Amino acid sequence: MSGTIVIGAGQAGSSLVMKLRKEGYAGPITLIGAEPVVPYQRPPLSKAYLLGDMALERLFLRPEQVYAEQDIALRLGTPVTAIDPAAKTVRLGGETLAYDMLALTTGSDPRRLPAAIGGDLGGVFVVRTLADVDAMAPHVVEGKRTLIVGGGYIGLEAAAVAAKRGVQVTLVEMADRILQRVAAPETSDYFRALHRAHGVDIREGTGLRRLIGENGQVSGAELGDGSTLAVDFVVVGVGIAPATALAEAAGLVLDNGIAVDGLGRTSDPSIWAAGDCASFPYRGGRLRLESVPNAIDHAECVAANMLGAACDYVPKPWFWSDQYDVKLQIAGLNAGYDRIVTRRGEGATASFWYYRGETLLAVDAMNDPRGYMIGKRLIEAGKSPDPAAVADPATDLKSLM
Repeated sequence: MSGTIVIGAGQAGSSLVMKLRKEGYAGPITLIGAEPVVPYQRPPLSKAYLLGDMALERLFLRPEQVYAEQDIALRLGTPVTAIDPAAKTVRLGGETLAYDMLALTTGSDPRRLPAAIGGDLGGVFVVRTLADVDAMAPHVVEGKRTLIVGGGYIGLEAAAVAAKRGVQVTLVEMADRILQRVAAPETSDYFRALHRAHGVDIREGTGLRRLIGENGQVSGAELGDGSTLAVDFVVVGVGIAPATALAEAAGLVLDNGIAVDGLGRTSDPSIWAAGDCASFPYRGGRLRLESVPNAIDHAECVAANMLGAACDYVPKPWFWSDQYDVKLQIAGLNAGYDRIVTRRGEGATASFWYYRGETLLAVDAMNDPRGYMIGKRLIEAGKSPDPAAVADPATDLKSLM
């Protein structure tokens, strides 16, 4: 009996194999990961772990012995090099493993700077894996100077940690404003002010022309406006791309990731996919979500469907970001909004409510867990409160339910 193989030992892979066992699957399960470490949380890497506030063991999603107790074979530090759908095998190293069912939870890969502009210099880091952060950590110390390339959430979170550690931080964003791709101008304004209050030099509408190196190490940067900076290290936060190379080589259909149906099945009936790497049907189009909640929920849904549940995945999108003493919580998807309703609270508390016409689409809530929770419930229930009531600080949000 060949059993089930899951490629990708991150949040989605760990969730999928555990759900298979919980749902009563008794066959062999093998979870394969390219990294030499048991599945772990990624969000704390660039925050609590980099700050030294979280020990390595606390990153682990589950202790290693839990996988053994569930009779799940872990193959770590062994990247899969090929999938043969016709033979129903995967190759890792010099070994070939057979499967009855295969699930791809390969996640995503960070976009890197081209070598032509200095992206291959020493001291240039991305923030994705434990190894990335361990390599960066010795540089993130008081008195150092860093350039952060990219004003999305990854770049801003890295900026916050570096600034808290006493690093002199310059952040460049090629677009007109930080967070332009993912958030309203109001949210951009909020976080720009927050970072500048902590001494971060944010330069918008300015790209990186090239990095300058000495003896193979980054020592400076030339920006798009012609200015130059002396830097000790660089953090690249210019987005991620779904990890689809294995799927593409195996001939699976791709569409902004590995294309799956509502159940999570790919174009090959024996191969499934879940998490960051997969795009699924959503409101007449296709959607791919990059978030921990989606990785867990999608993986668990796919695991149940692998065992015959026949239940389409319905996402309930939510996200978060921690920067300094501000916790941003996001509910819903803001694509297509045409109006922002602002609700102010005390101090740093605020929320921005995204509407399309009279329909509530999403909420960005800063240090406002109540606004976030009620917004999330309203969105999931398909309810859209009166914008004027939302904006009125005297309104008890719970009354909008």
